[in-house]
This record gives sequence, structure tokens and C-alpha cells, in this order.
Amino acid sequence: MTTESDAGFRSGYVALVGRPNVGKSTLLNRILGQKVSITSHRPQTTRHRILGIKTDAATQIVFVDTPGLHMQQPRAMNRYLNRAAADALQDVDVVVLVLEGTRWQKDDDWALEMLERVSCPVIAAINKTDRVSDKKTLLPYLAALAAKRDFAALIPVCARTGEHLDELEAAVRNYLPESPPLFPEDQVTDRSERFLAAELVREKLFRKLGEEIPYGLSVEIERFRTENNTLHIHALIWVEKSGHKAIVIGARGERLKEVGREAREDMETAFGQKVFLNLWVKVKEGWADDERALQSLGYRDDG
Repeated sequence: MTTESDAGFRSGYVALVGRPNVGKSTLLNRILGQKVSITSHRPQTTRHRILGIKTDAATQIVFVDTPGLHMQQPRAMNRYLNRAAADALQDVDVVVLVLEGTRWQKDDDWALEMLERVSCPVIAAINKTDRVSDKKTLLPYLAALAAKRDFAALIPVCARTGEHLDELEAAVRNYLPESPPLFPEDQVTDRSERFLAAELVREKLFRKLGEEIPYGLSVEIERFRTENNTLHIHALIWVEKSGHKAIVIGARGERLKEVGREAREDMETAFGQKVFLNLWVKVKEGWADDERALQSLGYRDDG
């Protein structure tokens, strides 16, 4: 039942979609003012649908961060990522298509094609405008975008600096339905601390490893318990090949120590308490191309 205090309040779901590595997660974290979705320079860092919830006096925007849409689907992991992104388009009130500067690629065509089946307003957010050396090229690019689809709005933004994100939020609010809040006003995400712990370890691995290891790397939390005011976390890092295990560990274990130190520091900031983090590395051959193995590691289509 809508109360008098809810009258005029707007709330709804907003899907952030686009090809890999256009900055969807960075954009979400900047809007929320805190990290709920991990980031790295590697495409397909985001592997799960993650809700980021922003509530103010008149509006609650429930952003749905999604894996990058990409055309090639050679492995079970790639197919899962595309399904997760496509499923997020169902029953949302607004879609924000995130693009990268003036760089249009084939996967952008694929993302745009996926949006043909949605009936809700689609806003184009042209991200990373700080990397566009000649700003004069933005106007013809925006005109070309307008010819591709009848967008509800075309907004150049920079998620890294926060430039024009207020305009993007204002545009989103215009299309939200009148509705009471969908979540408690102090809730920022639907994901647990246990989930975030695994993601923070994976983020550090992706940042440290660069292109040394393909996407056959995942993190599973085996223990997450507070004892004597210290949060004890045991994380298991799964790789696909024995050679990858040595790369993750590094010479004399130094790389794994660095990953553990940086992840622990982020966890202590996120969880507000001292963290004791243990990391192990194990091999599970071909897990990223095995539907059953994917499900056992938490990659499920139920979100």
C-alpha cells in the first residue's frame, strides 16, 4: 500500500549494459560513492548481475550491473556471461547503454541489436570522454548514434571523474515510475559480504596477472567467520591448468602474497574490521567450459 509519505516517490530498475570494458562497473561505483562491483582493465571482469541501490529523498534507483555483451561465445563461461546480461534486460524500467568515447566496435552493434527486444526507454551514456583528444568529434558521433536508434537521451560522461553523471541520473529519474522504495533506504547492494570478499580477491588477481592467464580463474570462499573481533576468510583460487597455478603463486609466493595483502586491505575498509585472509590455489581442469562446474562455483542463471 502506498503511504502519504510515498506519494510522488519514484523507484525502479535500471540495467547498465554494453560491450566488455566500457566502464559499467566504474560508473556504478562512482554513482554510489562506494565499491560494490570490482573493476580492472581486463574485459569481462564483471561475471554476475549485481544490484547497486541509490536512494535519496524522492527517488530510489536500482542499478543492475551486467557482464559485457560480446558476440563470440566459444566457451560455457562466455555463454553464461551473455545470458546473465540478456536476462538483466527483463522487467527493467530503463536501460543505460554504456559506450566508450567515439570508439564503436562490432560488440557495440551486438549490444544494440540485443536492445531491439526491449520496450523501455534506452539512454546512451558515452563514457571515457576524457580520452577523446578532439572534443569536436563528439558532435558527429552523437549524430551518428541518434541515427542508429531513437534514444531517450544521449549523454557524454566520464565515470572516472564523475563528470556529467548528475545529468545521467537526472535523465534516468525522468523515466522511473511512481512507486514506493523497493529496498530499505540504507541498503546499497543485494550481494553479501562473502560474495564481495571473493570478488575483491579476483579483482586483485586480474590486476596483477594482466594477460598471463585466460579467464579460467575463479575464487570460492570456504570460510567466512568472525572470531575474537577478527574476520577470518579462507579463499580458494581455482585455475584451469597446473601451469597457471605457478603463475598465480609467483616466484617464492610473492605474487600471491601481494594479492592477499591488497585484497585484505580492501576488505578491512569494506567490512570495517580486522581481516585475517588465507589464500590457496587449486587446479580444476577445464572448469570454464563445463556447465556443471560453472554452477558449482556459483555461476547460475538465477542471478
